[in-house]
Amino acid sequence: MRAYLTAAGTALLLVLTGAAPAVADGGADQSFTIEDPRITESSGLAASRIHPGVYWTHNDSEDGPYLYAVDSRTGETVATITMRGVGEPRDVEAVSIGPDGNLYVGDIGDNLDGSWDHVWIYRFPEPKRLGNATVRATQFDVTYADGARNAEAMMVHPKTGRVYIASKNEDGGGLYEGPARLSTGGNNVFRRVGEVPWVTDGAFSPDGTQLVLRSYFSARGYAFADGRLGDDHRVDAPFQGQAESVTYTADGSALMFGSEGTGSGVVRVDVDGEDGGGSDGGTAPSGKPGDGAAAGPGASGGDGQKGSAVLGAVIVAAAAVGALALRRRRRAG
Repeated sequence: MRAYLTAAGTALLLVLTGAAPAVADGGADQSFTIEDPRITESSGLAASRIHPGVYWTHNDSEDGPYLYAVDSRTGETVATITMRGVGEPRDVEAVSIGPDGNLYVGDIGDNLDGSWDHVWIYRFPEPKRLGNATVRATQFDVTYADGARNAEAMMVHPKTGRVYIASKNEDGGGLYEGPARLSTGGNNVFRRVGEVPWVTDGAFSPDGTQLVLRSYFSARGYAFADGRLGDDHRVDAPFQGQAESVTYTADGSALMFGSEGTGSGVVRVDVDGEDGGGSDGGTAPSGKPGDGAAAGPGASGGDGQKGSAVLGAVIVAAAAVGALALRRRRRAG
């Protein structure tokens, strides 16, 4: 019986510590684990617009001009893209897809905390075929109207194509709006248009009416109209050891939260409403996890989920112990 008690206690401990086994159903746009050993610092995430279930990601600093396409059904890398025509990336922190079908890569981090006088954005068309390839990218110089900033979040508005950057600061950052069209002829000046908390990544809903910004320990959603932030609300986000990225699924039905580390997990969280922020209207994230939402290292649901999981584990463990005790008593009789 001691062995059974130990097993029941171990199962309960796994739930209490968030170390439950990963659950996955092998479907597209569900929680998954990034299997590629080269991807150790997945810092940005963007859902493909032409390859269902595929997500673009990249490493943080010191990796090179590379982007990886990961299939959410398997967690395997199905394409490695090498950018040419750009300088040596310094601190790539974000990736987003615009309405023009281009991938935008934000080399916007500043490990010296705002000492670089400019940062860069790279742009190239999303490949129509998945496979290893070298592409020529366009490089844009970026500066801020109020001085250098460290940033990890870059979002392209899905309707206007305008690029936004959220700066990262312990005392709160700013939302910066780029010019209507990026230009290669000089600096692209980004101007502060709103105040935001500490941010590690962000994403627009497919219809552009919602903006979600995440940090290491939380996430917030904002109504977004005419290039400005509106009412905000809390968004339930999974607990992850190094919470770095977020994107909407291509159909807007869920948010996908990513993290850094070898074998890092990407966790799906459903949004309210059937359209999920699609073309017929925006909806706010509900915090309800999708299928397999516990997938990936360190992943867990919202506070309500964790409470339910703990209570369920206690009940299951208690029932198992009670049944075993009753069986032993019957044998003794």
